[in-house]
Amino acid sequence: MKLSDVIDNLTKLLASVDKESFVYDFLAAFGTPKATIARLKSGNLNVAKKAGSVLLKGKVYFEPVTKDLLKSPSPREVLEAALQNPQIERNKPRFLFSTDFKEFVAYDTKRKEWLEVVFKDLGNHYTFFLPLAGMEKTSFQEETDADVRAAEQMAKLHDLILADNPPSSKAERHQLNVFLTRLLFCYFAEDTGIFPDQLFTNAIESYTQSDGSDVGGLLQDIFLVLNTEPASRKKLKPHLAEFPYVNGGLFNDTTGKRSVVPQFTGKSRLKLIDLGNKSWKEINPDIFGSMFQGVVDEEVRADLGMHYTSVPNIMKVIQSLFLDDLYEEFEKAKGSESKLNSLLNRIYRLRIFDPACGSGNFLIISYKELRRLEMAIFKELQTLTSQLPLSGIHVSQFYGIEIDDFAHEVAILAMWLAEHQMNVEFKIEFGDAPPSLPLKESAQVKHGNSIILKWEVVCEGGNDVFVLGNPPYQGARKQTVSQKEDLLHVGAEIEGVNNLDYIGAFFLKAANYVQKTGSSVGFVSTNSICQGEQVPILWNPLLKKGVEISFVHQSFTWSNNAKGKAGVTCVIIGLRRVSNEPKWIYRDELKRRCSNISPYLIEAPNTIIYSRRTPISKVPPVVFGNMPNDRGFLLLDRTEHDLLIEKQPKAKRFIRQLLGAEEFIDNRERFCLWIKEDEVDIAKEIPEIKDRIDEVEKERLKSDRASTKKLASVPYQFGE
Repeated sequence: MKLSDVIDNLTKLLASVDKESFVYDFLAAFGTPKATIARLKSGNLNVAKKAGSVLLKGKVYFEPVTKDLLKSPSPREVLEAALQNPQIERNKPRFLFSTDFKEFVAYDTKRKEWLEVVFKDLGNHYTFFLPLAGMEKTSFQEETDADVRAAEQMAKLHDLILADNPPSSKAERHQLNVFLTRLLFCYFAEDTGIFPDQLFTNAIESYTQSDGSDVGGLLQDIFLVLNTEPASRKKLKPHLAEFPYVNGGLFNDTTGKRSVVPQFTGKSRLKLIDLGNKSWKEINPDIFGSMFQGVVDEEVRADLGMHYTSVPNIMKVIQSLFLDDLYEEFEKAKGSESKLNSLLNRIYRLRIFDPACGSGNFLIISYKELRRLEMAIFKELQTLTSQLPLSGIHVSQFYGIEIDDFAHEVAILAMWLAEHQMNVEFKIEFGDAPPSLPLKESAQVKHGNSIILKWEVVCEGGNDVFVLGNPPYQGARKQTVSQKEDLLHVGAEIEGVNNLDYIGAFFLKAANYVQKTGSSVGFVSTNSICQGEQVPILWNPLLKKGVEISFVHQSFTWSNNAKGKAGVTCVIIGLRRVSNEPKWIYRDELKRRCSNISPYLIEAPNTIIYSRRTPISKVPPVVFGNMPNDRGFLLLDRTEHDLLIEKQPKAKRFIRQLLGAEEFIDNRERFCLWIKEDEVDIAKEIPEIKDRIDEVEKERLKSDRASTKKLASVPYQFGE
């Protein structure tokens, strides 16, 4: 369930409260199915012993405050008593809540947290109950709440601008993308001390007409000033004089002196000002970047907040790849000024490279963690020396490649925002930090196709370079034409390369890079590249390049903060040149040293099992099995099945249940038309079945394959 739906539902509920049905309306607001609520009302699912109370096992316990002539208990007292009730405890509700419709009190049994609010303010505290909507509130509150709101607001502005400035080319779309990233920087800058407070927003509000006609001109003037060095500034107009020099390329426009900005209307001007009056200092660039992409991608926008890679998952990669080793070295260096300085010098030589960086999540978290390690080293050094600390970690140590133009722009911007935030942390700790402006440098993020670009040109490589990320996965049958071409580009000599997941192209590219440069790699991947037919296709050529698996996080669910959202079963695989260094297998929270990690991600020799068409022992042969070859017209889901039989009861004799891998594993229901040759005429008397058979015939005749066209003569049968 989307956050916006929860907010809307709760707002409607509180606008017109029915005390008798409140608990059921409250559950419905957070997406509880209607069938569950109906069974609660009927008493089938309600295991509460006390009249008027509702207890849904594993979910909620609700008890209203009972009024009497002597003394009514407070909602808090009601819940404290409920927490001592063994029957309630046995049913393990996640939330307990009570209200007298003046006060509202709730308790989260998992987090051991209380919520006590005035009832009419309940709508402001929806995050407390987000697990009921399938979103675990920890990550949502700590990582995305401010970011979701900011992204949603930017999406509204984007739509207004797009309506008045429809792009007619890729160049114009790019200009809009650049404009939005510049806008975000200005909002962030005026709320975090980079600019004087509200400088940017006040300028728009004070110096433009209400119809928005001159907003574009003012923004061009501001962007030009932000890109002009103090020494090159002539006498500026008073309303522009306070804007500082930013540098870093953010406001540089190679097409001319004045930036290309969209035209504004009165409505979009008001939204521009409204956005500026909101707080932007709480956004997390490591999270917000992914959601900011959703601003210009309507498919992603539908689930703002659900499409970022969570920090704990990113940490699994960077800790295993380089961070744990650095902290281990730090522990050994404590007490020695020379060893600590040597460790700092090593950190300053590091380069972090994400060849499919998206909006920069992995780069940003890596940057922040290295800055925090640096601060820990400085604190240790202060016990040994009086030297003043000065950060030597620069965003230019961080490299990336990104094929999406907007994500590429956001990644560079997000690294600047992360740098400023870490400088603030540094100043709090040590009393001083480098000035925020002018920006000195930017992350080395290139716009292009990572499989085509030469990685060693983007990032030179070496044993101080760590390659990491979460490249795209697409399975062999779901790839675009260009992705198939990418696989052939990097693995044309590999037999069966067309059967690889798309991420296989990144592993092949990474192995070449490791072989040439000696760098180390840590990629998130679907576990399918380490199973079945993909193992010999991918890992045989990889191992021949002289690389080995240095560490692995065995299969786990790589999911985001949406609890009900299906996660992908993933692994994290480290690659390096063959060496005698330790190898590690991670399983859940356990870490185990091993002698060798095989392509099947277990401790074993590099034995690879190849596919074969004949058995090696006396067992029945494996056959292809049923294949409809029908474009879906011979298949029915449960709804189609029920509707067909309801309308045409005679159709039941021609329907069979179909059980395949997905149905078996995920407990799904699917059915098919199963018509014998001598039953065809009878089956065609049913119009709905005849229509389906006719469609199968049309689809098979369209095929380029002679064998499929031949099957058009028996359209009522499966292809195999």
